[in-house]
Amino acid sequence: MSDNFWETKQLSEMTTDEWESLCDGCGRCCLNKLEDEDSDEIYYTNVSCKLLDLEKCCCTDYENRKVSMPDCMILSIDNQAALEVMPSTCAYRLLDSGKLLPEWHPLITGRQESVAEAGMSIVGKAVSEEYIHYTQFPEHLINWVTTK
Repeated sequence: MSDNFWETKQLSEMTTDEWESLCDGCGRCCLNKLEDEDSDEIYYTNVSCKLLDLEKCCCTDYENRKVSMPDCMILSIDNQAALEVMPSTCAYRLLDSGKLLPEWHPLITGRQESVAEAGMSIVGKAVSEEYIHYTQFPEHLINWVTTK
C-alpha cells in the first residue's frame, strides 16, 4: 500500500488491500438498523449481528458472511450504494463525500487501539442478536451512531 493512498485515490481506484484497510474496526456497521417506513430514516440499535465478535469487533465469518446472513449489506467497491446506511464516522462514507479521516482512525494513528480509546468502538456497548428477539429491537434504539 502506498502512503496516505486515501488522500490521493478515489474509492473506485483503490486496491482490495487499500479498500479493506479503510475499515476502522469500530463494529458500528454491524449493528442492526430499523427504518421508519414513513420517513425512510434509519435508526441504529445496540443489537449486533450474531456473526460479530463483540470483543474484537470483527466478523467471525467474514468471507462467507452473505451466505450466513443474507441480509448483510456488504460495502464494497462494487456496492457503494451501501454507504447511505453506514455510520457518519465511516471512513468509506467520509472519503466518498470529500472529507478527511478522523484523527483517531488507525490509518492516521498507526494503532488499532485508537478507535476504542476515542470511544468509537462498540465494545462494551452492544449485545448480540442471539440474545434479543427482533420484536425487542425498538427497545434498543441508540443515538450514539447516526447516518447523518
